[in-house]
Amino acid sequence: MEILRATTTAGRAGAYYVRIQAMARKHHIPLDVEFDEHDTPDTKYVVAVDDFLPVATCRLYPEDDSHMMLGRIVVLPEYRHQGLGTLIVREAEAWAKEQGFTIAVVESRDNKIPFYEAMGYIADLEKRIDGETFTCYRMEKDL
Repeated sequence: MEILRATTTAGRAGAYYVRIQAMARKHHIPLDVEFDEHDTPDTKYVVAVDDFLPVATCRLYPEDDSHMMLGRIVVLPEYRHQGLGTLIVREAEAWAKEQGFTIAVVESRDNKIPFYEAMGYIADLEKRIDGETFTCYRMEKDL
């Protein structure tokens, strides 16, 4: 297993592949909802690759000068519960910190809050986000 910073078109395609397979397909999310205004040529992605197959991903984009949003954190179903989500998030945090960001932000589904809390994120249960697909809560972590 290799964790990559997707800096090429092929790397970004790997991130998109995972999102289509694990989110658009499984949850019936239309592509124009899954891929939004934050998917730009400047957006950064981390991708886990098993041999040649992309199996997990995370998207990073700045909210402001100190906050980096980590989102669309997805692991293909057959690769879950192997620690890939943690590896992907840790690599995204390291990349954000190298770029000078001091706070990582995630918008977590309520059933994933314990996963992020175990990695040091703090939930703000008053910041509920009712999205088109899921209800989420804002969580932050100092980098």
